[in-house]
Amino acid sequence: MASSKEIIEQTNRFGAQNYAPKNVVISQADGCKVKDPEGNEYYDMLSAYSALNFGHRHPEIVEAAKNQLDSVTLTSRAFHNELLGEFYERLSALSGKELILPMNTGAEAVETALKTARRWGAFVKGVEDGKQEIIVCENNFHGRTITVISMSTDPDCRKGFGPFTPGFKVIPYGDIEALENAVTENTVAFLAEPIQGEAGIIIPPAGFLKKASELCKKNNVLFIADEVQTGFARTGKMFACQHEDVVPDIYVFGKALGGGVMPVSAVAANRDILSVFTPGSHGSTFGGNPLSCAVSIKAMEILVRDDYPKMAQEKGEYFMNALRKINNSHIVDIRGRGMLIGVEFDINANDYVYALIHNGVLAKETHERTIRFAPPITISYEELDDAIEKITKALSE
Repeated sequence: MASSKEIIEQTNRFGAQNYAPKNVVISQADGCKVKDPEGNEYYDMLSAYSALNFGHRHPEIVEAAKNQLDSVTLTSRAFHNELLGEFYERLSALSGKELILPMNTGAEAVETALKTARRWGAFVKGVEDGKQEIIVCENNFHGRTITVISMSTDPDCRKGFGPFTPGFKVIPYGDIEALENAVTENTVAFLAEPIQGEAGIIIPPAGFLKKASELCKKNNVLFIADEVQTGFARTGKMFACQHEDVVPDIYVFGKALGGGVMPVSAVAANRDILSVFTPGSHGSTFGGNPLSCAVSIKAMEILVRDDYPKMAQEKGEYFMNALRKINNSHIVDIRGRGMLIGVEFDINANDYVYALIHNGVLAKETHERTIRFAPPITISYEELDDAIEKITKALSE
């Protein structure tokens, strides 16, 4: 077996340098723990940015994938498959929305939501085609396609990639007055993350989501919630919008929807919105494929059966309370909901990330000064205690 050093050298030699991963090679994984080729064990506290809410290789999800591999894996949407309807029905029941449109990645689902809003604006609201406006928030992260980075405020995402897609207005995150002032007769949608993950686990002011939803309804504007990172129990509710009893017009789903096994994403909305699509107007060869449907159906079953939102809420409170006991004068804030937690420092957090790795905990800084902790929701309290001990050792002064 190749060593970690050899694997990293090979990866850097042949791969484009669009990522700067930490120098850890994950060769085995089970639950909340992973190992490198040398046998060193780590707690996974990143969970592939919330894609691993079920932990690595959840046995029931793996079994569902294996069973489907022996049947059929891909049909394309040129034909029906046995599982797509059941996938639709389960996600419809979970989200409370009438129709589902399946894709693969979170970015694809965001693009689908944007296309939905623009076509709805032209076909239903009556905005002149080409003049549709969508309002977004500063420091958003919705993916990396040309259209998505067109509304980004991160210069690293934008530099050298112009010209950009027009039709977006950017407001400060959590500013209801700015949102109200930005709305015009051409506004078709407001797109926001209920909690900004990549920005550093930023929670909006209390009541913002509720007021934003009401403002959208008043002005006949679609409220789109990007729940790619926050959805499926990560924040202690099935969807993060539920912390304010908000039901968006359009949900954007991804990451955990694939059970940590397959890329699965989707847009969920009612018939009066998603019916703007007609055959040929949008699609995906792999979207809704039988293998993805099999793992996603099983994942959704487990989410409800084992009450993942309750697990995330209780373990998240336990975890955050433990983190608040760490003695480090450079820690300026510890915030989060459920098992999505950010520890912010007043200095660059990179050295602390490597201290964590040295002590057997995998985490990553975002926006330089905030370390995100988002372990699998399935982590046991015994494992959490052990991880907390290692985190405390790494982060204490």
